[in-house]
Amino acid sequence: MNQETEALYREIKRCRICEPKLLAGVNPVLTIDDRSKILIVGQAPGMKVHLSGIPWDDQSGKELRNWLGVTEEAFYNPENFAIIPMGFCYPGKSKSGDLPPRVECAPIWHERVLAQMQNIKLTLLIGQYAQSYYLRGRKHKTLTETVKNYRDYLPTYFPLPHPSPRNFIWMSKNQWFKEETVPVLRDLVNQLLQEI
Repeated sequence: MNQETEALYREIKRCRICEPKLLAGVNPVLTIDDRSKILIVGQAPGMKVHLSGIPWDDQSGKELRNWLGVTEEAFYNPENFAIIPMGFCYPGKSKSGDLPPRVECAPIWHERVLAQMQNIKLTLLIGQYAQSYYLRGRKHKTLTETVKNYRDYLPTYFPLPHPSPRNFIWMSKNQWFKEETVPVLRDLVNQLLQEI
């Protein structure tokens, strides 16, 4: 990665803006490289990722890599994928799962990160927080409708549900996603990763 991108990465890793509000402590988790072809915008690290410091190093990550049709080696190659969440640190637990991503991160960091990512050909928007932020007035009323109408956002964005095991009910109700959408996603990802 170039010096500017590396300096920005280090600056984000040193960020302490939300420290008083993060009970588990500060550990910004991301992967950026100015050579990356595909940007993954997720929600926020879970506890396992918070502890390992490796993006998508959990069951959700395994499912996401399955959807994309890529190996761990390809996924963690920064020339292929840059990975930024809406909230860079683990937000903590709520009664029904993790808390939402901290709202401070995206407005402070995302624009600066995107300015370094001149080779991005596709941005995967995972979950409602990423879709609300990036699609703004263009998203549909529900996440399901937004994902179902992914073609509305190509070639720039590809909206996806969160690959969490907690989403098994959504997956069982929306079998079209794995049957129809995932194959298109895999083909597109494969095509982009083959480009020199």
